Amino acid sequence: MHGWQETLKFFLIISGELIVLFIGISILVGLLREYVPAAKIQRVLGQGKRGSIVGAGFGALTPFCSCSTIPLMVGLLNAGAAFGPTMSFLLASPLINPVVVGLFLIAFGWQITLVYFLFAFSLAVILGQMSEWGGLESSVRAVRITGGEDDRPQGGPFKARLKRASWSAWQEFLGFVPYMLIGVAIGAAIHGFMPQNWVARAAGPDNPLAVPVAAVVGVPLYIRASTMVPIGLALIGKGMSLGAVMALIIGGAGASIPEISLLAKIFKPRLLIAFVLAIFLTATLVGLLFNAVFM
Repeated sequence: MHGWQETLKFFLIISGELIVLFIGISILVGLLREYVPAAKIQRVLGQGKRGSIVGAGFGALTPFCSCSTIPLMVGLLNAGAAFGPTMSFLLASPLINPVVVGLFLIAFGWQITLVYFLFAFSLAVILGQMSEWGGLESSVRAVRITGGEDDRPQGGPFKARLKRASWSAWQEFLGFVPYMLIGVAIGAAIHGFMPQNWVARAAGPDNPLAVPVAAVVGVPLYIRASTMVPIGLALIGKGMSLGAVMALIIGGAGASIPEISLLAKIFKPRLLIAFVLAIFLTATLVGLLFNAVFM
């Protein structure tokens, strides 16, 4: 009975907090996209080499899913954007966008969120620049992708923009809520029933392989950060190291199977392998850093 009570309590509290947070952040992001549409991003990065910091910065401000990020990436390259900044954008967008950062903030607190953002942002910048220095631009296929971008009317008074942003937030929430509820339900079950000693032994801070193994599991695993954050929160409560949870979240959010399938049509094998390795490296390094700093 106690396990069921704890499970239900965890589910109600975490799901309520995440729903309110997601809708609020989505409205703010919708307003951002009203004033800074994807076409503007494309023009800015298409005006020559602006640096991987700019590319990662745009990624951090644009919470696009893979279906929008990848066509936008192709559009950036076709518009003449430098390869390094474009890769930084591709790496940063799924990992440090406002929705992910907001979920981290409510689940893990501002200190962990700040360290996560700074380190993931830095790696997106470094790896994007390294991909350009390594000559990987030649491994991009000559393709053009149409669609996948938001064609909402732009402009108008603030009230009209707010209305469009709110409607967009509601539509995104309808697509988000099943994944979130699944993640919270799994996390609640872990919180209420999974033996703490088993988790601590298998993936606790005393296991030196916990972080790289979590990164390996996360890369092919199709999970959204919104699904994994409540699961990770429950796993931490059961004794899983913070670093292993971070590696799992980054691996799953940064290189999901659908995203890799889309990229396989755009990247030649050399660049596709380099992208997956970059996500694995980011997940592992962030995980090890978190274990060193917070454990």
